[in-house]
Amino acid sequence: MKDGVVVLNFARDLLVNDDDMKEALESGKVAKYVTDFPNPAVVKMPNVIATPHLGASTEESEDNCAIMAVEEIRDFMENGNIRNSVNYPACDAGVCETKGRITVAHKNIPNMLTQFTNVFSSEGINIAHMTNKSRGDYSYCIFDIDSDSTEAFAEKLSAIDGVLKVRIIK
Repeated sequence: MKDGVVVLNFARDLLVNDDDMKEALESGKVAKYVTDFPNPAVVKMPNVIATPHLGASTEESEDNCAIMAVEEIRDFMENGNIRNSVNYPACDAGVCETKGRITVAHKNIPNMLTQFTNVFSSEGINIAHMTNKSRGDYSYCIFDIDSDSTEAFAEKLSAIDGVLKVRIIK
């Protein structure tokens, strides 16, 4: 190989012999070594960029993924927030601090928000905070309101053409 190459190793730690890499770096044969396996020998070598290894199949990462999944499901169930969904947009309104919260999953088509706000207005319900996000064919709204959410009101929102699901969070 040419002198002064940059070696990238994000595959396996043992693919590179640490002693040989040190010699190659010192001689200039290798200009830089970039790896996500920062063992004690590698981190002391000159011209090394070592980042943490983000292994997806370690026991620790699987535990962390399970914890993250539970936290995301709990946040959806308790607050209506969506994070890391495959088919819906990320939509996060935090923890509801108003009297009520309603979420609406709907088709991503024109005039939906106007129809929603008209229903709120016709019922005399003030929207204190609203978040609407879309992704492809779908959109998701979170409405924080200054009054109690009721099933009767949720049914009025559900009756709008293009609404897929209305959920009372609080």
